[in-house]
Amino acid sequence: MRYTGIHSLDNSLPGKSPGFVTPKRPALTGSARKIKDNVADWHNLMLKWENLNDSAFGLASKIVNLRVSLLSYEKMLVDDTSPTNENIHQDKEELERMCSELVDILQSMHQIQMKMEKLTSTFKGVCDLEAFQCRGEASCPVLFHTWPTSLFYETSQKMSDMYKKEMSLKRTIVGEIAHTPDQDLLMVYLSCWLYQPYVDNSIKVLLESMLLETGHRAI
Repeated sequence: MRYTGIHSLDNSLPGKSPGFVTPKRPALTGSARKIKDNVADWHNLMLKWENLNDSAFGLASKIVNLRVSLLSYEKMLVDDTSPTNENIHQDKEELERMCSELVDILQSMHQIQMKMEKLTSTFKGVCDLEAFQCRGEASCPVLFHTWPTSLFYETSQKMSDMYKKEMSLKRTIVGEIAHTPDQDLLMVYLSCWLYQPYVDNSIKVLLESMLLETGHRAI
């Protein structure tokens, strides 16, 4: 899944994105403010994840190309048909360097994924607070347009679960990409990294729905 076409909602930036709606006055406070800020944070974290994913894919492609070259050389050695490769040690050092860089990017993606889980926990906290404040009442007030507060938590949980599963897959890929002798499997790893099978296209709808509901997008 590739999430594109959405601009940053970081209010600290000098310009405003197309479709961004200036908060009405008086400014939101309490739970409504927290929810709206959380939705903006979700948006920005997803953009950062995609940027890192693109950088990692470019690096992984170089790793696979070099790995395929080394595998071909090793096969020729076995067949005793290989010319002398004076750059073999340099290639292995380059492979090690790129793998280390890929691990660093993976760690950055893990930090983003953990922040996504924290946002979900914050939504849960807002729901718990609302349930406490509304105890004994038939229903709690809607903070924005139509969504109950619990729907923000449920939506965030679905999105967070996607990235958690994707993170697990990427760890496996990073652990195997420099070691597997199967060239076809290397291509599968690359494809999985690029298309992120656990982050399905429904996440676009989920995020956009939250942006619309909280006023980050004009209805």
